[in-house]
Amino acid sequence: MKKNICLLYGGKSAEHEVSLQTAKAVIQALDTSKFAIHPIFITKEGAWFKGPELTGPVESVEELQFVDNGQQIYPNALTENFSYDVVFPLLHGPNGEDGTVQGMLELLNIPYVGNGVLASSAGMDKVIMKNLFAQAGLEQVNYVWFIRSTWEAAPERAYDQVEKELGYPCFVKPANLGSSVGISKCDNREELDKAFIEAFKYDRKIIIEEGVTAREIEIGVLGNDFPECSVAGEIVPKKEFYDYQSKYLDGETALVIPAEVTAEQYTELRTMATNAFKVLDCSGLIRADFFVTNDGKTFINEVNTMPGFTPFSMFPLLWKHTGVDYPQLIERLVELALERYQEKQSITHIHQS
Repeated sequence: MKKNICLLYGGKSAEHEVSLQTAKAVIQALDTSKFAIHPIFITKEGAWFKGPELTGPVESVEELQFVDNGQQIYPNALTENFSYDVVFPLLHGPNGEDGTVQGMLELLNIPYVGNGVLASSAGMDKVIMKNLFAQAGLEQVNYVWFIRSTWEAAPERAYDQVEKELGYPCFVKPANLGSSVGISKCDNREELDKAFIEAFKYDRKIIIEEGVTAREIEIGVLGNDFPECSVAGEIVPKKEFYDYQSKYLDGETALVIPAEVTAEQYTELRTMATNAFKVLDCSGLIRADFFVTNDGKTFINEVNTMPGFTPFSMFPLLWKHTGVDYPQLIERLVELALERYQEKQSITHIHQS
């Protein structure tokens, strides 16, 4: 019997287009003999539109935007009017990957793929995430952070702090965004000023990280209480850093899988990735990103709680080289979602004195 899977994608986020590409790729990989695919498109303004059941792949992301030919619904319709076995939130960035949609699905008591409320929100906010990693003893590069009002009150003081504690080069990022949106590399104060302005377009909080000369290594993690790790992969961007265009548009960035790391390095990467997964109380999946320096130091950079599934995405490629192809990976994520849901149903909510 087919499982009814609801795909949520689009979203009120600067990563809206990335989500559409992810949805297209997932639909192409789903086995329609096992899954009935029910798409729901969320516009950039936050409106929800349910499309017709999909019986096969789509040719373009335009076919997945049902503003003119779909049924506008409200989130509670997920339980009122339709019956889904599992929801797959293919949403990146705020209003989707940050725990908001996960919280809604928890309240509706619907099984869903991926991380829960805590892991999603903590993993979305780079400052909170890095603070938790620091408490757990995971090695990281130095960082500082600011909220908009603090910077506006004394911008020069903020720049002084960055230069004193981090120096140049450094990277300025919105705290609650992914896909390299709003990120700038800075080599002087003039560039730092422009980078602050750019990053604050996307968030009220930004983080500035010390620049290091290092290889960018990533590992995929899959599981619930007993997570497993993929092989390691390396990103070799042609540009100075792995920006939005390199990730999703030009396709010129080299992804080396498996990465050339020693057995000792891989063990350290795997241990750190698993620890990060547990520190955030993750479930389903993450992609853990690292810096490995020439002198052998390993720093965890961040984790992504809903990594992309686009043609250029690292996460599915890592698992493909580990022996789990794309359709198997999606089926495994659904199994993990249902496993976690069943465990939650066993928890009592009635206190008997």
